[in-house]
Amino acid sequence: MVEQDTVKLLRECDAGVKMGVASIEDVIDRVENEEMRKHLRDSKQAHEKLDGEIGSLLRKYEDEGKEPAPIAKTMSKMKTNMKMSLNPSDETVADLMTEGCNMGVKSLNQYLNQYKAADEVSKDIAKRLINLEAELAIELRPYL
Repeated sequence: MVEQDTVKLLRECDAGVKMGVASIEDVIDRVENEEMRKHLRDSKQAHEKLDGEIGSLLRKYEDEGKEPAPIAKTMSKMKTNMKMSLNPSDETVADLMTEGCNMGVKSLNQYLNQYKAADEVSKDIAKRLINLEAELAIELRPYL
């Protein structure tokens, strides 16, 4: 049970971290404010570092991980493109990213509760990813 919950939690973290990186990549080149761009760049690097840790653990369990749901990625990209075409501003980027971070925090907390038998290492990774998402949302507040 522990191993099963551990792998399932790591898969969800894997999908979440990849979704976070993809979302940042979708908007970072549209950001005007250099400080805001730095927050996004730093968060992307932290997500990628965590993705490496998750990948290593998943390989240990001989698991390939999980990609974000194609429909979720497509809908996110469409929403980003639509909102940015209507109002191409740093405020719009901050709004989109904050909304995404909040969804990530909510989902990851649900997975932590769902996979209670996961080992402490995978729970720690999930909590670190939650903190990354929450921190980015806070850093982007001045741009809303």
